[in-house]
Amino acid sequence: MPEEPRRPVRNLSDADIRAFVPVHVIWELTLACDLKCMHCGSRAGHRRRTELTTEECLEVVEALARLGTREVSLIGGEAYLRRDWTEIIRALRAHEIYCAVQTGGRNLSVERLQSAVDAGLNGVGVSLDGMQALHDRVRGVQGSFQKAVDTLRRARAAGLAISVNTQVGAQTQGDLPELMETIIEVGATQWQIQLTVAMGNAVDHDDLLLQPYELLDLMPLLARLYDEGVARGLLMVVGNNIGYFGPYEHIWRGFGDERVHWSGCAAGQTVMGIEADGTVKGCPSLATADFAGGNVRDLTLDEIWRGSAAIHFGRLRSVEDLWGFCRSCYYAEVCRGGCSWTSHSLLGVPGNNPYCHYRALEHQRRGLRERVAKVREAAKTPFAVGEFEVLTERIADGTVVASSTLQARPKKHDVRAPAPAIGQIPPRLDLCRACDAYIIAGETTCPHCGADIRAAAAESAEAARRRAAAMAEVERQLARIRSV
Repeated sequence: MPEEPRRPVRNLSDADIRAFVPVHVIWELTLACDLKCMHCGSRAGHRRRTELTTEECLEVVEALARLGTREVSLIGGEAYLRRDWTEIIRALRAHEIYCAVQTGGRNLSVERLQSAVDAGLNGVGVSLDGMQALHDRVRGVQGSFQKAVDTLRRARAAGLAISVNTQVGAQTQGDLPELMETIIEVGATQWQIQLTVAMGNAVDHDDLLLQPYELLDLMPLLARLYDEGVARGLLMVVGNNIGYFGPYEHIWRGFGDERVHWSGCAAGQTVMGIEADGTVKGCPSLATADFAGGNVRDLTLDEIWRGSAAIHFGRLRSVEDLWGFCRSCYYAEVCRGGCSWTSHSLLGVPGNNPYCHYRALEHQRRGLRERVAKVREAAKTPFAVGEFEVLTERIADGTVVASSTLQARPKKHDVRAPAPAIGQIPPRLDLCRACDAYIIAGETTCPHCGADIRAAAAESAEAARRRAAAMAEVERQLARIRSV
């Protein structure tokens, strides 16, 4: 049997949620970059004019330790383009904070990698957005795929935990099976999947965006690759914009524990983002203009985390903040509109997210599908968003029957509302054993497939008992043969 892949140290407890512990922090050390990615939301390339000094970064490390952070992912641009990046790694590790770097790997040289290993770096995540032709085109530099693969091999040889991050866009699906073979061959144990989001450079190249209805093909493929990967020691970890509540939700989040499911955007609750100039956000990917909670040069990190309305918007979100399809969805209370980054980047307001498998299936059942179309370009600044509309059309003839621009959008949340002192544990759903869909606790009949919940659970338990008995009999027969 293959060794079970390592589970992330960012796994949450109820205590983390209640205390708003920023368990996982994603820290942009610099916007300097040596790639030219067509989908880069931060438009990385050049350093920010006012990036934190080494001393200021070390003060941030101390503040994170006091807040209880357990994992920090260093990003850019390219984190290794800061000369003091290993000093920051060493400071994080002195507090026993797990530290990984997320990179394109183009110039993570032998010397740079070794210096990070010597400083205590735990892991390296490398971006691979397809096989060589697609990856090199999207990343804007010929040879970047091979450089990334070489970085993975060297990082593994150095004893680091290695993972791969893949953005799925309109042209990625066909490469995924072969890409998984490459990932397994280099020895990675985790593969994070997320959708390309309409921000920054991706707005300029909106042909890279997956259409919402294409989730109907993508999600079964991901589920198949997930099962194949686990059997071979590779754990697929889905990002926050993969989901939600379709027939595969029970495999995505809990690493085998079906009790774990999507429970809403964690921005500002157990996740924090820090920009290279000291700006703090509840999630590193959110638009700075709308979600900057303050700067560590003006306030302490604790003051920003505990008191900034732009940080704690997610702590206040309820069904009342949802709109469009998401407002009346069966899963509204627990899902709360999926990924804030994805929906805000598209429509300027969170709470109505077309990138949802359940939603795509519901539209298909009605003979409909959704697609996105660009209305306005994004500014040429980091984390800038444009504007898109979501068009609902008949599958049969393509006739548009509704548009997001025709729906009343809610006002933004009252930013003067105080944050709750204690985080609320999200509702926990049960699983219908007839269709593998999550259901609200207490349901007697599945609202999705119509099955009797108790009868389906009993039948599933009996089937599991029969499988266990059959396996035991096979083992008994094998043991008898071996003893002859």
